[in-house]
Amino acid sequence: MASDVSAPSEKEVKVMRKRREREVRTKASEASEVQTVDIEELTSAGHRALQDGRADDALRCFKNALKAAGQLQDSRVLRACSFNLGAAYVEVGRPQKGLDFLQRAQPGPKADRLPDLQFNLALAHNALGQDQEAATYFLQAAQLYRSQGDGGSEGDACMEMSRCYSRTQDWSLAVQGFLRAAESYKVVDMLDSAAAALKEAGNHMIQSDQFSHDDIISVLTQCQSLTDSITDPRTLGELYLSVGVSYCRLRCFQEAVQCFQQALSPAAQQPPLLAKVLHNLGAALNSVGQFTPALGYHRLAAGLYGSLGCRGDQARCFSNLAFACSQLGDEEEAAESFIHALQGFRDTGDHLAQVQVCESLAECYLKQKKQQKAVQLYKQALSALSHCKDGSGRVRDHLVERLTAALQQSLTLSLQRPRPRGPLSTQATPKHSPDEQRVRKSDITQSPGTASNQQHDEQRGEGPGAEASGRQEATEHCGSAEGGATEGPEYMSMAPGLHSSYQSDQLQHSESLEPHTPGELWSDRENLHTDSETSLVQETEAPPTSSGDIREATSLVGRWKSRFCLLM
Repeated sequence: MASDVSAPSEKEVKVMRKRREREVRTKASEASEVQTVDIEELTSAGHRALQDGRADDALRCFKNALKAAGQLQDSRVLRACSFNLGAAYVEVGRPQKGLDFLQRAQPGPKADRLPDLQFNLALAHNALGQDQEAATYFLQAAQLYRSQGDGGSEGDACMEMSRCYSRTQDWSLAVQGFLRAAESYKVVDMLDSAAAALKEAGNHMIQSDQFSHDDIISVLTQCQSLTDSITDPRTLGELYLSVGVSYCRLRCFQEAVQCFQQALSPAAQQPPLLAKVLHNLGAALNSVGQFTPALGYHRLAAGLYGSLGCRGDQARCFSNLAFACSQLGDEEEAAESFIHALQGFRDTGDHLAQVQVCESLAECYLKQKKQQKAVQLYKQALSALSHCKDGSGRVRDHLVERLTAALQQSLTLSLQRPRPRGPLSTQATPKHSPDEQRVRKSDITQSPGTASNQQHDEQRGEGPGAEASGRQEATEHCGSAEGGATEGPEYMSMAPGLHSSYQSDQLQHSESLEPHTPGELWSDRENLHTDSETSLVQETEAPPTSSGDIREATSLVGRWKSRFCLLM
């Protein structure tokens, strides 16, 4: 019997085939959409984990997103996931791994047209210590950001590029980058960032010999004109501090004083920052001869550094305080302050600063007619100098000369002193005034051999060859100090605010021991790659960043965060 169901016509077959194809495409599309949603959720979760500091969770999310993307036939999604995973590796301090994934993110010539990719590649090279490569990628990123009208990102790229040049001591290129960053920030009304860029530009211009005094002053003035746009107190205080330090390097101490005074209020709630401001303000006042108002700032800074446990910085403040007291004629307080400074420098192992303090303290004792104490201080200065770097021959010769003169004075006084007629064993112990007793109790410069050395000095002075004996003892002590010399650090800076006769005419000719001027300053150097406040303890300034800085390959050096793709 014939079947009731007739065979479908050719037209019906085509319709059924198209229906099945549509169903397959719909199911595939739905599966793809589900997978895409999963990838986006994983990407968002990775971002949140990074923001919360959960590095392992972030990497796991980005890895799963990349794995899911591999099951899709969409190269755009795959590249975006590779980009994000690479950026995450850079962000968590694994730049070499991140570089591998970033290079997969966009193969071919199109990679040169993606500014965020260039920026991340620059960060990876930066973290690996490859400054030249990083600078090249930052420049490419800046140019691409400019073509897209993204002034803020262009400024960020220029800032990082300039820091790369700073580390390689290409001061001129660094300045150009900072100035370009400032202009980019101004275009998008990011005036606080523009001020920071101008601050860095001015600081680096001082390091270069291609900019005039007026050029630098102009940039610093522009920087100050933007301070009204800064609302964060800490940022404002740091800006005034840095500009003030730059003025000091230019020997514009009056302008520096004004900057430091303006930094006081915004720094009031930040003890470490406030200590630096007080320190520099007191030193700047020393430099303009305003010693009376400087005293208060020196004492406040020393006390604040003490509470913060900054022993070396506290010692520098005591040095500045001692100099101000000496200039005001208060030799007693000057001596006590130098004693505190000397102990602080001993605690921190700063031998060169000990040399300066010992000589300054010796000068104080000579003014107080305490020749024996001065002699001991000169000897200790020579001993401390033996631990410093080679090349200090002029300083050593100067100290020997001062020691010889002090010995001669001591011997002359001993000859003029009336001698007791009875035996020494029956001589009464001399009495001292309360002030002299106080200084003796606080004097930390006496060594175990002091009493015997003093006795020997007096015995040498009993004959007519006192002058020759003084020279001989000074030469012998210098020789013993040289014999105990040890190799010191490669770079040593002079302690601020210390003034001795050899600083202007002796140290300036020494290669390793450089001079400084009255009331020189000190400032923050903790962030070597983002801030340029450097030590001002010497006339020839150290660069804003240390060329000898060794960066771990596992840490991200750049201040800016990696850039991510938020959407597929």
